[in-house]
Amino acid sequence: MPLPCMEGSIYHFIMNRNDFPILSRTVYGKPLVYLDNAATTQKPRCVVEAISEEYYNVNANVHRGVHFLSQQATDLHESARETVRAFINARKTEEIIFTRGTTESINLLAFSFGEAFCHEGDEIIVSTMEHHSNIVPWQMLCERKGLKLRVIPMKDDYTLDLEAFERLLSESSVRLVCVTHMSNVLGTVNPIKEMIEKAHAYGVPVLVDGAQSTPHIPIDVQALDCDFFAFSGHKIYGPTGIGVLYGKAEYLERMPPYQGGGEMINKVTFEHTTYNSLPYKFEAGTPDYVGSHALAVALDYISNIGLEKIQAHEHELGQYAYQQLCQIANIEIYGPLSAVHSSLFTLHSSLLSPVLSFNIRGIHHFDLGTLLDRLGIAVRTGHHCAEPLMHRLGVEGTVRASLSFYNTKEEIDSLVAAIRRVQQMF
Repeated sequence: MPLPCMEGSIYHFIMNRNDFPILSRTVYGKPLVYLDNAATTQKPRCVVEAISEEYYNVNANVHRGVHFLSQQATDLHESARETVRAFINARKTEEIIFTRGTTESINLLAFSFGEAFCHEGDEIIVSTMEHHSNIVPWQMLCERKGLKLRVIPMKDDYTLDLEAFERLLSESSVRLVCVTHMSNVLGTVNPIKEMIEKAHAYGVPVLVDGAQSTPHIPIDVQALDCDFFAFSGHKIYGPTGIGVLYGKAEYLERMPPYQGGGEMINKVTFEHTTYNSLPYKFEAGTPDYVGSHALAVALDYISNIGLEKIQAHEHELGQYAYQQLCQIANIEIYGPLSAVHSSLFTLHSSLLSPVLSFNIRGIHHFDLGTLLDRLGIAVRTGHHCAEPLMHRLGVEGTVRASLSFYNTKEEIDSLVAAIRRVQQMF
């Protein structure tokens, strides 16, 4: 468990680094500086130990067995569902569906919501800054059922055009709005609550892609009043292969199952099958009951530190990183803060984000990322599964440095020094 927080100090975050053994390793003889947290976060020791502990001592299939181990594994699995419910403040555990991650959550919704509520000529709204996982499933639905995909444009300040969004709502036969909470490229935090209110005024439900926001921002799905919310375990210090789809029960009850098999059934004959109650009708087959427990351990770990404290610390790191990167010659930073004057840090502090994407003029993003790697700096390069956004930016790709609470200002200094060293090579 993390050490108690010391108010007014980053001491507790420095101590938390000890919970992540991988952060002490070296790469090419250099200390690892891990700045690829938007792709996946590192795992604290307690999460890894929870996985091995369950496999060694509690491993048994859930829900089906009357023996002790099965009952114990079931208790852990369903306790994890309650942990998730509390973490995002859902109304009831029946609204928490375990999936393999955000991508499967959205695919589940695209199929089941599409089957229940969408008809030829209807429209789905996404935004310019969506990840492919919140674009392609909706394109597939549009092809399957004759729908149209409409796109909220992005303004030059890297924020969504809310006036255009409202026009799309008012002029179209919209069945669902699907929008990211935080851009995985720009770090833009969209005004989700305001967008949900606008959509609901037209009777349109909203899916929020929370893959990037959930590790950094306290989430309250009831306060947001979103109809669906998706996130992944591996981006919030949990294991890979486990994720969550939250949905309001009034929608989930009317949606057909996504997959068929065991667990999601009530009664099966060759003539007819009836389906299980929520949430199980959407969880066909043996669930990742070890992953769900490990996800709960990760969420408890974060809760014990305090998401508000994490947010404040990452906010400070983001401001420092932006200030330092701005000192580099020939750099172009993509994100909302870069659209305002650098002297307005305090006024525009809400624009700060743990995600910073940039390019260095004269150096290809892939070359820069490769050479940074040789200096021990792990960043992401490419289109970040957001090709339409890259087209809007007019670039093939970017370098992305994404921060976590376990990162430090010294690591940001190492990034800046490494970029300058690469510039000298060119």
